[in-house]
Amino acid sequence: MKAYSDKNKFKQRRATLARLSAITLGALALSVGSAGTAQAQEAKVLRIGYQKAANTLVLLKAHGTLEKRLQPLGVEVKWAEFAAGPQLLEALNVGSVDFGYVGEAPPVFAQAAGADFVYTAYEIPTPDAEGLLVPKNSPLKSVAELKGKKVAFNKGSDVHWLVVALLKKAGLAYHDIQPVYLAPADARAAFEKGAIDAWAIWDPFQAAAEKQVGARRLASGVGAVNHHQFFLSARAFATKNPQIEKVLLEEITREGQWVRANTAQAAAQLAPIQGLDADIIETGLKRYAHIYKPVDAAVLAEQQKIADAFFELKLIPKQLKVSDAVLK
Repeated sequence: MKAYSDKNKFKQRRATLARLSAITLGALALSVGSAGTAQAQEAKVLRIGYQKAANTLVLLKAHGTLEKRLQPLGVEVKWAEFAAGPQLLEALNVGSVDFGYVGEAPPVFAQAAGADFVYTAYEIPTPDAEGLLVPKNSPLKSVAELKGKKVAFNKGSDVHWLVVALLKKAGLAYHDIQPVYLAPADARAAFEKGAIDAWAIWDPFQAAAEKQVGARRLASGVGAVNHHQFFLSARAFATKNPQIEKVLLEEITREGQWVRANTAQAAAQLAPIQGLDADIIETGLKRYAHIYKPVDAAVLAEQQKIADAFFELKLIPKQLKVSDAVLK
């Protein structure tokens, strides 16, 4: 989701993404809007938004264990896939999904746009699971050499924050580079054509570029960002359905434990779903922790730093109090 200093443009972008989310979910026969939310709660439907790279949720969906746990409660589970976190959160904002998994930056942009969600749980830091890549024959040896260069990344995503943090660490300002806002697939194409100088991306796309085209990591997130991943809930759903959320988080935790104990098997199961070789997926899986904890004050403080930085850069239109996005 794009954020603009100009309030009207920001609202227009929100409307565009809302339409995109509605179209995507309409194809999946999911209800949209506040009326749909009420209907889902009455019918005991849990609507989960996920991304193809969200390994734990993808496997949870494939294994069907959540459905088995919720069946005695009369709860039906519906799944909706999204290209990235910003689109997923816009869908949550308009009432199309009840729960989703995204990185650390999308919730900041979503809260700035007025989305009414709450932080539910988070994955412990996984900074090695994202990085700044350059072609294997690139002369660039450090982030400091990116001044004036074209750096591609998905705007509003985790790697947006990675770029900001890496530049600051290297003594550069955000305006010292030429940001090129591209989704992963488009960025990969531009990267291979030499149309950009560097590409900030997360796994498994990072591992795929390393193994398939010899991309070299100029820097990872280690020492620059925490790279938390978050489970978020629509506030109304979390308030009215604590038992469903409890079961959901229990099953997510169990799935994470299974992945840690069966990484190769998990990669083999994900390969046909994600369209990547199992060895690439296994590399990416090993860079994530798959350990989830309830949201606490410390992780919210980290989110506040991100929100403050984006506001200072005028990437979001207003200053945020991140702790507003929790159940009191």
